Amino acid sequence: MTRILGIETSCDETSAAIVDDANGVPTLRSLVILSQDVHRVFGGVVPEIASRAHLTAIVPVVRETVAQAAATLSDLDAVAVTTEPGLVGALMVGLNYAKGLSLALDIPMIAVHHMEGHLFATSLDDATAEPPFTALLVSGGHTLLLDVPAWGSYKLLGSTRDDAAGEAFDKVAKLLGLPYPGGRHVEALARDGDPSRFRFSRPMLHRNTPSDDSSYLDVSFSGLKTAVLNAVRGSTDIERDRADIARGFQDALIETLVEKTARAAAMFHRDRIVLGGGVACNRTLIEAMRARMGVHVEVFAPTPRLATDNAAMIARAGLFRYNHGERASLDHAARATAPLPGQE
Repeated sequence: MTRILGIETSCDETSAAIVDDANGVPTLRSLVILSQDVHRVFGGVVPEIASRAHLTAIVPVVRETVAQAAATLSDLDAVAVTTEPGLVGALMVGLNYAKGLSLALDIPMIAVHHMEGHLFATSLDDATAEPPFTALLVSGGHTLLLDVPAWGSYKLLGSTRDDAAGEAFDKVAKLLGLPYPGGRHVEALARDGDPSRFRFSRPMLHRNTPSDDSSYLDVSFSGLKTAVLNAVRGSTDIERDRADIARGFQDALIETLVEKTARAAAMFHRDRIVLGGGVACNRTLIEAMRARMGVHVEVFAPTPRLATDNAAMIARAGLFRYNHGERASLDHAARATAPLPGQE
């Protein structure tokens, strides 16, 4: 049996988890996520505050994780840690803690790419969510469309040219006077909205775009955000219009994501789609994706605790990398940006 401790500190969640393969299938044994609510006051994550909060939380979070798994630190075979991409100061807290643990326990350290973790997350909920599949990773910092023929082999098909999907949700939430982070608040408000009042253009979704054009699978949300801004400024009764604007925005963003994903799945003849990232918590997105794909394409989405940033997905990706003989040296550095390992 291999037992992996995962550590995640790429943004504003301090998280640790233990995953093992005792029963032949990677299984989550414990997970602790400590979110930093202080950032709501500022309407976004403040990197320096995030880093300091990780310093305070990392030791008790790991201690609680080990206790929940009814294990001890000496039971660990390796420690997997997010090293990229993310806020460098925040990443360094988790990375340096992992280095110390690796040295003290004489166990390997596994470096994990945050977005590869999101690819693995759903497989902890459903072991059949495995390659080959089309992946849509949508979060506050990323919007990526990938073909995944096998774990560790990733073909980037499309990405955002400006705002990520989660970032667009947060900015629209702010325009509408909703709390941060904005995704769930926009979705809740949109449920009561009239879809016919504000029909915003679907960005980069021209039906006659040839498949060899880069815009065929890329997305862009800056124009949609501007359209919402203009609608808010032009409203003579924002209390009356708020839900309708939220509905119009969400419909446009979701239809764009769904259609781009459908194009990618068709191009590579995939009958599985895996969603990942914080925006994958959006039930409207999941339902729209399943409705669009029909009965011949299976759509997998993680549970909310595995969709947002968490260490379970890092431990799961770390287990894969560990079993393939990968080890990170103690001089491994954190990086703010980096392509997925194995990405074409």
